[in-house]
Amino acid sequence: MAQTRKVYPVGAVLLIINLLMASRIPLSRSILLLQRTNNHFPHSHFTPKRFPKSYPCPLWSSSFSSCLQTLHQSSTTTATTPPYISICYSSISKDPVTDEANPLLQDFEFPPFDVVEASHVRPGIRALLKNLESDLEEFERTLEPSWPKLVEPLEKLVDQLTVVWGMINHLKAVKDSPELRAAIEEVQPEKVKFQLRLGQSKPIYNAFKAIQDSPQWSSLSDAQKRIVESQIKEAVLNGVALDDDKREQFNKIEQELERLSQKFGENVLDATKKFEKLITDKKDIEGLPATSLGLAAQTAVSKGHTDATVENGPWIITLDAPSFMSVMQHARNRGLREEIYRAYVTRASSGDLNNTAIIDEILKLRLEKAKLLGYNNYAEVSMATKMATVEKAEELLEKLRKASWDAAVQDMEDLKIFSKNQGAMEANDLTHWDTGFWAERLRESKYDINEEELRPFFSLPKVMDGLFNLAKTIFGIDIELADGLAPVWNSDVKFYCVKDSLGSPIAYFYFDPYSRPSEKRGGAWMDEVVSRSRVLSPNGTAPRLPIAHMVCNQTPPVGKKPSLMTFREVETVFHEFGHALQHMLTKQDEGLVAGIRGIEWDAVELPSQFMENWCYHRETLMGIAKHYETGETLPEEVYSKLLAARTFRAGSFSLRQIKFASLDLELHTNYIPGALESIYDVDQRVSKRTQVIPPLTEDRFLCGFSHIFAGGYAAGYYSYKWAEVLSADAFSAFEDVGLDNSKAVKETGNKFRETILALGGGKAPLEVFVEFRGREPSPEALLRHNGLLSVTTPA
Repeated sequence: MAQTRKVYPVGAVLLIINLLMASRIPLSRSILLLQRTNNHFPHSHFTPKRFPKSYPCPLWSSSFSSCLQTLHQSSTTTATTPPYISICYSSISKDPVTDEANPLLQDFEFPPFDVVEASHVRPGIRALLKNLESDLEEFERTLEPSWPKLVEPLEKLVDQLTVVWGMINHLKAVKDSPELRAAIEEVQPEKVKFQLRLGQSKPIYNAFKAIQDSPQWSSLSDAQKRIVESQIKEAVLNGVALDDDKREQFNKIEQELERLSQKFGENVLDATKKFEKLITDKKDIEGLPATSLGLAAQTAVSKGHTDATVENGPWIITLDAPSFMSVMQHARNRGLREEIYRAYVTRASSGDLNNTAIIDEILKLRLEKAKLLGYNNYAEVSMATKMATVEKAEELLEKLRKASWDAAVQDMEDLKIFSKNQGAMEANDLTHWDTGFWAERLRESKYDINEEELRPFFSLPKVMDGLFNLAKTIFGIDIELADGLAPVWNSDVKFYCVKDSLGSPIAYFYFDPYSRPSEKRGGAWMDEVVSRSRVLSPNGTAPRLPIAHMVCNQTPPVGKKPSLMTFREVETVFHEFGHALQHMLTKQDEGLVAGIRGIEWDAVELPSQFMENWCYHRETLMGIAKHYETGETLPEEVYSKLLAARTFRAGSFSLRQIKFASLDLELHTNYIPGALESIYDVDQRVSKRTQVIPPLTEDRFLCGFSHIFAGGYAAGYYSYKWAEVLSADAFSAFEDVGLDNSKAVKETGNKFRETILALGGGKAPLEVFVEFRGREPSPEALLRHNGLLSVTTPA
């Protein structure tokens, strides 16, 4: 006889706690190398939105998104010049003939995104690097092992390249062009050469070692100690301790890895842009909702079919996330679903855009780099600056895999039964291009929820209003539209000012919401424009204020309708805003560990995944769910169904994320480039343990896995699950005091702000968590939120 009792799946809880406590030694990510991946926080929601309960970030992305349209304007904000923002680099000597008009070399309040062109990149970056080389040589001659003579001038030097290179790299991600690509590709080796020169500076390394060994060490703050420790570790990882011949080899590897990663990302973007499916027969697009048909017709118009209409077409389907996901979930034409799916999972795997050889070369060079540094594999190099170890990350993934497997198998069985009852011919042979479609039909049947029918209740302006109201309630900040104050790169981009309770500006951010497949890479991310910094204070008193940008790929407005969002897209907006909050609400004045800087990679998703939980909070959700035409509030029964559907297919979503993370670790630990087993063999092998339906033999998903080959997640994709435990437990603090207790919620929100959001990388993430929660993390909240807490066990 079986009985149901509250236990942790596979006895995982204590073990997961141990896993989270894997590293108590603060090892922060240094910014010495200035490696701007521009993929820091990709977030999407396809299947494992639980990238899962938080939908951390799978590659598919039905909703990378967020945008704004007409939000409350503030005349006071737009009328005044922001305090403490100025970015000026007087050390850059300007050639009056060649540099005077180059916006990359001018002093500015905000980056001149609107006027920077490809023609500015080569002369601008070369002039900047020339002066930075001179500054570095002078710095090395005069530095002393003291905070004012070492760390402060180093931060100033680093910041110049961070801001300017970040500007052009950002434009490449959101406003790509062949000219800009070519310019960046030409100067990138010169930039990397300087980064290596800086990262391998023995005078700087020795000075940091001297500070650590000096009597002044005990008088440094926690943040300052973290900076010193980080710089020492990063210098070693950058090859400072290598012999000359090995250092030369190391540098060649770094140059080539930078080039290959850039090429990988370009191939994915180009392959995505290249695919178009023209449809002229209305029968072929049956099932697609009006929003998707509008987008498809709008795309057709942009491609020269000027007479295209929503009703009569023609329509163009693309591999861009909003189009792809709509076909997978709603197209009744199984043949169309198969064609689009196969095109998606084979992107960038053939012809001139084939990433296969690039992947092998990246993995080969990463392994060589690890060996040069004295590590067994690249995963060990990656973990050197994270909370986890390779073993602890693998343990966590395996325990979660076991906890998710039976639920995922049942998910598939449920789809087979349901589709068979609906008379589906494919019921006994469900495959990859069927699961999304039938899962959506089952969800609609089980919970009577149709995501497309909910879109009118989630217009972007209302969603943003609700998000900003939530931020005011729990964190005590006001966010006001400040369009016109800062230059933008596209007319859809909005600019905001964040103010404290006294009305004083404390941060700014850009928001780029819509998909632009012809020039903008897929995904959703947040990154810094400038960080908070005492040293870089323009007036010598108040710190420089932080500026962020949030970038999404949401379905744009169609006709006169505003951007209408799926619930998953709402979650994405909340997710990216969580990242932005940690950057903007930092109170850390040491620029090298302010905001998201210096936070271990496997903890940096905590605030973003934390914010997603508020999408299920009744007061928050009902405050944003207003019909864009009638103003009607989302019916109460629909909210209840959304809440009930939260754990729908949780096992499947969890397994997908575990597959991504496990494959990432396997490729960076045990895979040997050039051996008999190919990268696709590894994918098939890992998938047997992590996927109920194995991938197609011709699946080339890896050729589009930008997170680990063109982003910052190499041997670190597990971080989504690791941080999910932290974020769910952090949200449970609000559940403990009562989400309807406004006074307690505000008090808890203030504590969250003063710890998780304020301390940045200035303190070890475990210490920060304990300071907020009063104890070490527990996975109980995550398992509960995912519906995996209660299991049936034999008597």
